[in-house]
Amino acid sequence: MTTRMRGEIAEQPAAIRATLDALLPRTGEVEAVARDTRHLLFVARGTSDNAAVYGRYLIEARAGRMAAMGAPSVATTYRRKLDLDGVLAVGLSQSGRTEEIVETLQWAKDCGAKTVAITNGGEESPLAQAADLALCTLAGEEKAVPATKTYTTQLAALAVLAIGLGADVDPDDLRRVPDAVEKLISDPGDLDAVVEGLADKPGVVVSGRGLAFSTALELALKLKEACYLHAMGLSYADLLHGPIAVVDAETPAILVAAGEGPTLAGTVALAERVTGAGAAAFGVGGGERLAAASTAALNGPDLPEWVAPLGLIVPGQLLTEALARRLGIDPDSPRGLKKVTQTD
Repeated sequence: MTTRMRGEIAEQPAAIRATLDALLPRTGEVEAVARDTRHLLFVARGTSDNAAVYGRYLIEARAGRMAAMGAPSVATTYRRKLDLDGVLAVGLSQSGRTEEIVETLQWAKDCGAKTVAITNGGEESPLAQAADLALCTLAGEEKAVPATKTYTTQLAALAVLAIGLGADVDPDDLRRVPDAVEKLISDPGDLDAVVEGLADKPGVVVSGRGLAFSTALELALKLKEACYLHAMGLSYADLLHGPIAVVDAETPAILVAAGEGPTLAGTVALAERVTGAGAAAFGVGGGERLAAASTAALNGPDLPEWVAPLGLIVPGQLLTEALARRLGIDPDSPRGLKKVTQTD
């Protein structure tokens, strides 16, 4: 069975490359719109919200600006005005047509913020029209309900945003991403072993920290929406504060990490703790150290930590698609879901 989701996973190298070609020359526009701002406010829902978590960690850790996740309900339900002078509000929506996000970005502008839209919906989408600057991704039409290429191109746009904000990174690292993703698609690691390890389990904990936390959240969402697993996405710091009690023989852990960086050692230690307690730990990324500590492992990208999340999610997408088929579920059309979700 060939699914649309699998086909769209394979389109990611080209989609990321096209997005970077279009957006990297525009870092000066980001710098201009962000002038006289100090803080960032991200506005998103669902998969876009997980992408924004990457943006928050990247901006704070590498650009030195405070960033926060916005609560759209403050704007759309409570109708509360805030003083957003000095704030750069970034609205993310793959379609650019999620009314709540469009309304919240317009609210932020009315409250004094400068605004940026990140969307695959094009310059004519309502979100792009509402923003001072639109960074439009070039993923092409995405037909499967679970977002894949629209998510990774959002991450690419956020990386460009960070560069425009003066992040201490090497922009050339981004040019390596499409090839790294292509390699992961052709060689994701012990995919069959991880699929079989999850096939009879009712739930799973997915954990990462720092820049990899966004990947843990996104993989947990994919497993919920396409495989109907009770998947809990957590920072491993939060996991250790109590929820680790749910990890047992029937609830394995998926642990995500870049192949370098300050969170790798803690992720490896967590894998050792999980397997030492008799539960399965499935690694995603983390190089040889995490693979050696895990029951089975999926490969990660050969990329610096700051861009690793653009590749780390790819084996997770392949896992989701393969596990859904193993469970007899069509991942293209999960029950109860539509491509564009509207919330009041």
